[in-house]
Amino acid sequence: MEEQKASKPSDIVVEIINNEQDFAAAFTIISKCFGRQTNDAFWQAMNPGWDTREGSTAGTSRMVKRWQNVTRNKSGEPNTVHLKATVPDPNNPGKRVMAGVAIWAQLSMVDGMGDKPSTDASTAADLDELYPGDGTEQKFLRQCFASFVSQRVETLEKKATTSSPATFSLDLCVVDPDFQRRGIANKLVEWGLEEAKNRGGLESTTEGSSMGRLVYQKLGFKPVEEVNYVVDPEFQDRKLPPNLFMRTGSST
Repeated sequence: MEEQKASKPSDIVVEIINNEQDFAAAFTIISKCFGRQTNDAFWQAMNPGWDTREGSTAGTSRMVKRWQNVTRNKSGEPNTVHLKATVPDPNNPGKRVMAGVAIWAQLSMVDGMGDKPSTDASTAADLDELYPGDGTEQKFLRQCFASFVSQRVETLEKKATTSSPATFSLDLCVVDPDFQRRGIANKLVEWGLEEAKNRGGLESTTEGSSMGRLVYQKLGFKPVEEVNYVVDPEFQDRKLPPNLFMRTGSST
């Protein structure tokens, strides 16, 4: 697996994250995007207290835990790859700063072909730890999560009996608002699409945000259907993010 790609040494550099110290900066970027820029109620609920020191530390720790527990497929490749994009630091000449983050995941319902996705939120987060004794918030997360991943799960269930039962899916892609519209998202997505080809021409899927879907479409993702959040009436006033399920088709 190639660990670094760049258009030129001083431009955007995409690398695999290989140390836990990077995740504090990664969580800060994600918070800027989903917490402040889009005011995403689903992400905010998954990261309680995200805008406090304690919440940021907890969110960073959850990212580190996922990174530390990455599984491997039958070919020995990591099922989850955390990427960072760096650019020259405008405030510190000669140094670089993290400007974007992406997570790519190989998913499959077939043993050894990737991590098995589920619509059960407890497979992605410890709800009792996030909201001890708070059944309302736990229910909100269960309903949002099931809605968000339903189409990726359904797609993989259908692919399970085919000759290519796995996907290499874009689980997350964010760019610091201070560095948006500079081609950083393109580089993070292109890295994953090239890796999908290297893994045998795997199809890629994603749940594209309103900001990201145009980038994804230009790079080969095709719109399938908007995510339909099925939540109880008591949660209807929360700002749920518009997401579009997208697929590339076979990369071969």
